[in-house]
Amino acid sequence: MSKWFAVATRRLLLFFISGLFLALLVNACTNSASPGTGTTAASPGSSPTAVPTVVRLDYAYYNPVSLVLKEKGWLEEDLAKTNIKVEWVLSQGSNKALEFLNGSSIDFGSTSGASALIAKANGNPIKSIYVYSKPEWTALVTTANSSIQKVADLKGKKVAATRGTDPFIFLLRALDQVGLTTKDVEIVPLPHADGKAALEKGDVDAWAGLDPFMAQTEVEKGSKLFFRNPKLISQGFLNVRDAFAKQYPEQVSQVLTAYEKARKWAIANPSELKQVVIKASKLTEAVATKQLEERTDISNSSIGDEQKAVISAAGDVLKKSGVIEDSVDVITVVNNLIDPQYVAKVAKS
Repeated sequence: MSKWFAVATRRLLLFFISGLFLALLVNACTNSASPGTGTTAASPGSSPTAVPTVVRLDYAYYNPVSLVLKEKGWLEEDLAKTNIKVEWVLSQGSNKALEFLNGSSIDFGSTSGASALIAKANGNPIKSIYVYSKPEWTALVTTANSSIQKVADLKGKKVAATRGTDPFIFLLRALDQVGLTTKDVEIVPLPHADGKAALEKGDVDAWAGLDPFMAQTEVEKGSKLFFRNPKLISQGFLNVRDAFAKQYPEQVSQVLTAYEKARKWAIANPSELKQVVIKASKLTEAVATKQLEERTDISNSSIGDEQKAVISAAGDVLKKSGVIEDSVDVITVVNNLIDPQYVAKVAKS
């Protein structure tokens, strides 16, 4: 009898220990943060906290305000108060920034307004929330000794352009104004820097340029801007992933507050701004001067009806060229894209 009692006791004890271990394991899994949420774990019994562990932004040579913000570290200082880290990713063009946003590699990305429109129309879940510049950052460029004098001269020629960017859209609109389409030219799809190199080597006849590379080839190679029209150029938009904005609206405001600090500093300190751009992009002073002093306006950061009108105007040409499906309601897409509430909130505060 005693032997049976001892065995039963041991089995009961093992059962109890196993049950206790299972309960502890379930409790631990329940109270830990789920992988990939990007939120800080909540204390037992409290409400979940909507705070990301990291905020990821791009910086771009065509967005001088981003270079200032990265250099100064003001955003890092602010977000560190709530243990949020900052990560920076280089965007070499609107197309890359939008690719990063769509793949959730960054939370905030710098693009042209028209590029953001194309992305939104094609299903990229973003919101445009801030204007970092109103630039004349693109033109049609050819070599110093080229016979090309006007847009019509491009018929039958090779033109380098980065698809999905403002220079590409500028090219489409320029061609449309003289009754040409992409069928009348040979577009050579190249990243911006490679497009400049291809022009200088004679591999293409013209290039839809982008600053600072455009300013660089002007200053250093004597390349000429044979077609300019600021009215065909959309402004510089800062975009946020829609999911990030919905989950972390406070951090969106923090990012824009830091951006505003950097923009105002840049306006007040033009010489220092130039040095920041030179340091980041390895440009010469002459090139940086041409980009910043002649073709970059950072006096306004609000986003709204003016920007809606600018990018909506590109809609018909984008449909004609097949970049946007003909069935797309451009006005609806634009209204869903541009969200002025965040920068308005920052301006009030």
